[in-house]
Amino acid sequence: METPENEVFRDSIGTITKEGKRAWVFTKKPNGIFYKYRKWVSYVLLSFLFLSPFIKVNGNQFLMFNVLERRFNIFGFPFLPQDFYLFVISMIILVVFITLFTVAFGRIFCGWICPQTIFMEMVFRRIEYWIEGDRGKQIRLAKQPWNAEKIRKKGLKLIIFLFISFLIANVFLAYLIGSDKLISYITDGPFSHVSTLISLLIFTAVFYFVFAWFREQVCIIACPYGRLQGALLDNKSIIVAYDHKRGEGSSGRKKFRKNEDREALGYGDCIDCMQCVHVCPTGIDIRNGTQLECVNCTACIDECDSIMESINLPKGLIRYASEDNIEKKAPFKLTARMKGYIAVLTILTGLLVGMLFLRNDVEATILRLPGQLYEHKENNIISNVYTYKLVNKTTNDIENVTFKLLSHKGTLKLVATKDMVFVPGQGIAKGTLFIEINNAALSGDRNKIEIGIFKNDELIETTTANFLGPRSYR
Repeated sequence: METPENEVFRDSIGTITKEGKRAWVFTKKPNGIFYKYRKWVSYVLLSFLFLSPFIKVNGNQFLMFNVLERRFNIFGFPFLPQDFYLFVISMIILVVFITLFTVAFGRIFCGWICPQTIFMEMVFRRIEYWIEGDRGKQIRLAKQPWNAEKIRKKGLKLIIFLFISFLIANVFLAYLIGSDKLISYITDGPFSHVSTLISLLIFTAVFYFVFAWFREQVCIIACPYGRLQGALLDNKSIIVAYDHKRGEGSSGRKKFRKNEDREALGYGDCIDCMQCVHVCPTGIDIRNGTQLECVNCTACIDECDSIMESINLPKGLIRYASEDNIEKKAPFKLTARMKGYIAVLTILTGLLVGMLFLRNDVEATILRLPGQLYEHKENNIISNVYTYKLVNKTTNDIENVTFKLLSHKGTLKLVATKDMVFVPGQGIAKGTLFIEINNAALSGDRNKIEIGIFKNDELIETTTANFLGPRSYR
């Protein structure tokens, strides 16, 4: 069955033509109160993004995700592979948080916080407006032949886009390998670290491709979040919505005519000016309802409010609202699903905070040497040999580390080292030790012993191990 003309948008993407080719989106420059707020939010987030790798907290980079060396810093707290469980819980909390916000407020994350939207709309498009002009001028420039003006404007845009992409790639690399290492690579010269330079150029090419050509297709095609909103949104979710009851009236839309009594004729407040479509960065018509392409950027709200104000009609024809608010004038309230997400988020956050407080600066692992049995010595002494590993999660060196047997009376001897161990900052100390306990103090062939790790006689960590002894037949 053929799809009605007013429903065609449901079967196709706005950025693809009927022939299956790319329909380039030429966006009108937004202007309005929401755009002003978005600019300030973007300035704060961009400053945070560019400065975070270069801020140090207690000697630790504020944010670092060194996947190659498996070292992570989050808000100045260092995390090593041994803290992977904390990373997993953090990611679960992030997913639940985004899910909750989507259920309650739609894709507000995409429009206000997502790095793709911020760079695209607040950096690259604004440069495009400055070089090529607003929507009409961009369309004319695209259609005109390659003359001196077009080469100059396109060439200047290419150079600036490549420079910004290169800058973003450097910041991205600072998050991956650390800002100190990045600065040392720069001072050493680009050809001293050819592999890193190649990686940097690849990242630059990827960022340039995304922001100069792929653009809104990231949100429409590549990002799975847009698909998720179909399962997460309901009639009570606050989204960027067109008030179809007010906009359509009983007779539908109609172009504005001065001194015409639209209400008496049954026409809605929408004057079909298409400005909400022209200003949309993904090229959709918000009047068709919720669509996966919509990133809730509020550009259509600002543009529609401007038009309504110019023809002396109330603002808010397009606004943040739920379907129930438009249909039934129902106010926003927490649903059972939202309360469930809030409860899960609260529990997980509490769990993470508790684990962070219980997390020690040093993690100790002491294991019996594989394949070794106990040794029976003089005076009924039983000896076991162990390997130990101390992980220092801080950036400071830890000196004068000693081991003491806490659970039993016995002796503990380190092998091939002094009585004290040195653990380098964010490093590991390994070695071997013997534990000797009188057989009379043992209860059977397998005993759990507790060992304390001390720094200058201050207990900093405890761990347990199995101690083997002779089987008792009593």
